[in-house]
Amino acid sequence: MRFSRTLAVAAAVAVTAPVTLLTAAPALAAGTSAGQVQQQPTYAELVKAAADAKKAYEEAVIAKKEGQEKAKATLKALESDTHPLRAATIAADKAAKEAAEVTEAAEKAVTDAEAELEAAQDDAGKAEAQKALEAAQEELAKAVTAQQEADAEAEKAGTALSNARVAAAREHSMFQVALDEAEKAKKAAEEALAAAKKCVRENGLTSLAVGLPSKVVAGTTVDFTLRVTNGTDRTLTVDPLVFFHVEGERRDAKSALEVKWSDGSDWQTLNGDEPEHIAHIDSIEPGERNDVKLRMKVGSVAEATDAFALFAGDARSAYNPCVLGPMKRYDFKLLPVGSETGPAEEAEPGPAGENDDKRPETTKPGTDKGPSAQGGVTAQTVTTGTRVDGSLAKTGTSSAMAPLALTSALTAALGAGAVLAARRRRTTDNA
Repeated sequence: MRFSRTLAVAAAVAVTAPVTLLTAAPALAAGTSAGQVQQQPTYAELVKAAADAKKAYEEAVIAKKEGQEKAKATLKALESDTHPLRAATIAADKAAKEAAEVTEAAEKAVTDAEAELEAAQDDAGKAEAQKALEAAQEELAKAVTAQQEADAEAEKAGTALSNARVAAAREHSMFQVALDEAEKAKKAAEEALAAAKKCVRENGLTSLAVGLPSKVVAGTTVDFTLRVTNGTDRTLTVDPLVFFHVEGERRDAKSALEVKWSDGSDWQTLNGDEPEHIAHIDSIEPGERNDVKLRMKVGSVAEATDAFALFAGDARSAYNPCVLGPMKRYDFKLLPVGSETGPAEEAEPGPAGENDDKRPETTKPGTDKGPSAQGGVTAQTVTTGTRVDGSLAKTGTSSAMAPLALTSALTAALGAGAVLAARRRRTTDNA
């Protein structure tokens, strides 16, 4: 019956959900490896566990309503004289009462016969009285036996009725117990899933610029590389985050910088107004790295000023839908046309700010706003990256990463109006 199935499901979830909750990864654990919990359930398993627990709870709600209504109807029916158990009890009680009356009459008959025997004056009278007494005693014995049998039947019928009442009452309460257990399991599964949805800081997921000079002259073009390295112990899906900004430029003004990235067959231009994800990496194994070629052109009318670039890796794994690599800031100077830069020096990376677990609002990769690392080709894998030990990393088609909010470090650069709510955590949209 449905009640039994609901109890079984609820019990199963109740056993597994607390374990799931305990093994869920902590949120934003700085420097914590996502692989430290070896027996951690995958995110997909947590989603399924939460869905199963929710279904079990919903079934328990229905089962309680239907079951308790049935139990109440049973209890009400047991009070009706027409119910078989109730009717049997009434009949048995009546028979026991009648048997008791017969026994009482037989006992009086024996008493009367004993009195007649005592009053007899002659032998003939005494013999007649003795015969009558023995007959009365025989009838009494039969009446007592009949009464005992009737009493036993009445007790049996009464016990059956009482047991039926207790069973109905117990079933009524068990549906509430099952619902309570299912609700407890549902809450534990939801808490485990919520914990897994929280973003995890992975310091091993690095996004570093290679070949970005510390000084760039107006009217020149610079080629450099964004190197994404998976220094964690889990396979990741990564969307590198990039942003370039010239100090003093308004967000809606034409920038002195034009930055492009290579998808392997063509160059894609950054929008320049806001940070965005580029070069989606479908799968990057532990120890692998992926290089993305970038090209930065400085307008010929650019004046001497400061500029910076931000790079970070936004990722997910089988265990966490939101994995954040540290954001790095590269400061460099723009020099007027004809300036001498002297010996070439690369810009050195530094932290983006205190809140680099937040991200700027970005264009979702995988939409019609821009191609993936393969130029928009779907269901295809190509190799563009080089592993630390010399092997290649795989890149594939993009999947939509959740929109992220601006870090406080960019407030001044992009204007207060561009600052959105605190970073939205990645959820099942990325699973």
